[in-house]
Parts: sequence; C-alpha cells; structure tokens
Amino acid sequence: MKDIYFERYYCKVNEYIEEGKSEFLEYTSAAGKITYNFIKRIIPQDFDKDNDYYDIISPYGYGGPIINSCTNYELLIDEFAEYLSNYCAKNNIISEFVRFHPILENNKDFDKIYYLEYSRNTVGTNLKDYTDPFQEEFSKSTRKQIRKALKNGITYEILDSSDSLSKFLEIYYATMNHRDSKEFYYFSEQYFINLISKFKKNIVLVEVKYEGKIISMGFYFKYNNYLHAHLSGTLPEYLSLSPAYIIKYAITEWGKAHGYDLIHHGGGLSNNKDDNLYKFKKRFGQNTEFKFYVGKRIWNREIYNKLCEINNVDVNSEFFPAYRLKN
Repeated sequence: MKDIYFERYYCKVNEYIEEGKSEFLEYTSAAGKITYNFIKRIIPQDFDKDNDYYDIISPYGYGGPIINSCTNYELLIDEFAEYLSNYCAKNNIISEFVRFHPILENNKDFDKIYYLEYSRNTVGTNLKDYTDPFQEEFSKSTRKQIRKALKNGITYEILDSSDSLSKFLEIYYATMNHRDSKEFYYFSEQYFINLISKFKKNIVLVEVKYEGKIISMGFYFKYNNYLHAHLSGTLPEYLSLSPAYIIKYAITEWGKAHGYDLIHHGGGLSNNKDDNLYKFKKRFGQNTEFKFYVGKRIWNREIYNKLCEINNVDVNSEFFPAYRLKN
C-alpha cells in the first residue's frame, strides 16, 4: 500500500466515526488492478419499507480508489467504472463521496467517474529537499517563537511505537472541551485502542513538557516515507507557552533525522486564505502545498431526489449528499 489511509483495517477502525460498515473492493483484469476501501452507510428513510438504501464515504482522512498496477490505463478505468456501477446498483448505493489523497493525487486517475471539486489546499513540511527544514520551511517569526519557548524551559520527547494513548487522550479531550468542539471530533477511547492494536508501529507521539509536566501532545502516523499529523491537544492553561509550535518543531527534527520525506499537516477548515487553521499550518510549510479534491457521484438520481424531498432539502445543495443535511 502507498499510504496508511488505503489499509483495509484503517477503514474498519473508522466505521464508528462514519456510522457504517467498511467495505473493500478489488478489481483485477489484464489491464491492471484497482483497490478501494470505503464505508457503506445505511440511509435513514421511511418511504420504502421493502428496501434499504446506502451511500458510500471515505474514512476520516483521505482515500478513494487507487491503481495498484496498470498495463492499459484507459481500459482499466473504463472497466472499473462499469464494475463500480454494477456494485452500486446491486447494493442499493444511492450516492458516493470521496476524499481523495492530496499527495498521491489519485483524483486525477478517476475524473471520468466522479464530479471532482477542489476543496482546499493542504500544507506539508518538505524534509527530503531541504538540508534544514526548520530554517527553510518554517517562517521567520515561527523560528523565533520556537527558540523562545525552548529557552524558557519547554522540552519535548518523541515516543515511537507507543503502547498506550492514555495521556494523549486526557490532553486531547481537555482540548476538545476547551474548544467546545463538535461531537464528531470526540473520538472514543475504543477508536484509539483499535488503532494501537493494528497500527502500533505506525504511530508516533510527541510529548511537550514544562517543569516536568506533559502539557501538550501530538499524534502522528508514519507510513513509508510520510508522516501525517492526525490529532493534537494542549492543556488550556498552558496555551500561552505555544507548545503546539514545539510539536511541529520536534516532529520535523525527528522526521529529518529518520529519513522521512514529508510531514503532511492537512488543511484548514475552509478554502479561505484567511482561514486561521490554514494560516497556522503555513508557518511550518512556507514552500509546500497540495491540492485537496473531493469526488461526488449520484448513482441513483430518482431515489436521491426522493430522499431530498422527504428531508425537505434542496437537491442542488452544496452539501453532499444533500439528503443528509440537517435543518
């Protein structure tokens, strides 16, 4: 696999987040091989007592179908399109939403199947092409802030292949409470237990300490040559010490020393250049960005429209699928 998001178990771990069941499709022919992990969700409805209807969504993060091997690109895509269409028809799949991988750009391979929509840019720290990523990728003001924090007694430690996430959970939940975050982001303890059980060797934790106390932590995935920022948290009373900056600094130094090519920080909450989260991440990746696309497909227009009608939503809403829009 080219990245952790395409691992079958990664999709399974994310079942509860999307409230569905993970599915794995593998299409192989003389033209090549395509694999596809996704979560199939039942659609609540009361107009058809004889049938259940479903939709498809990528797991939290990135995903979509991906080409594993190919001898005839055009033929492979055409064959897979027919295969996927038949699968959706047989399984009462009404719509499909794909979060494509911004680094691997698998959206480019499947633009004949999906309506592609640019969502936003994501940010990375390029470790491979810079001798000193801290100096060349971090902004000047950020470097100054990190040096100040270190001088004031902030320390850090990298935990590679950790056996426990208990301390991280404590800090993460404290952060979510402080931000009054949406319920979606309160990942259960079982979610983290499942991650540890399968991906222990793919998890890197960054601990930031002040006066011997852990005040902030970052959770990263490592896979092949990539490091992915997954989640992070800071005890609210220590925000003024800027520990989030030290997390980014620590993983950059560690990643460079261990031969990784890239740290992917993800994007902001919108495609607005003034998005605060995006602007924060840009401080650590002045020169490195990727375009994040989503894919949309309505497989059964008649039922899609009916679902929108009974939920009293505009069938042409920007939210997709529209029938899941909460009024």
